[in-house]
Amino acid sequence: MDDEAMPAPATKLVLLVDDDESLLDLMEHVVKKEGFRTDRAADGPEALRKAQALHPDLMVLDMMLPGMGGYEVIRELQAAGCGDVAIMVVTGRQMDPGGIQQVRGEPNVREFMQKPLRPAFLAAALHRLLGTRPGGGA
Repeated sequence: MDDEAMPAPATKLVLLVDDDESLLDLMEHVVKKEGFRTDRAADGPEALRKAQALHPDLMVLDMMLPGMGGYEVIRELQAAGCGDVAIMVVTGRQMDPGGIQQVRGEPNVREFMQKPLRPAFLAAALHRLLGTRPGGGA
């Protein structure tokens, strides 16, 4: 696909979910700088409500959240008919390879990243997952 056929990042909505406000701020800065539209949630129940209401193109989801963990959010989205919302899982928790494979095996999980997040890797993954062209940001 050539660059002309790729959608602009501004056509895509990314829902950022983390209970660490400073990390949410960092992710939002990176995502907006790349030209994407954003919304954010600080816990599992809020993430579910926003995902169902907004139907984002991608959710960047922390695994350890208050109210409802990331894995529960993934499963609830599937049960609620939002299983097509692509998810990039981010976690600071050390997970064994079996646990990582279990999360990666969920149909809507497209990417798995360990914290601390590196902005360049986050930006590249967003464009790859959403099929957008880099450089579309402000």
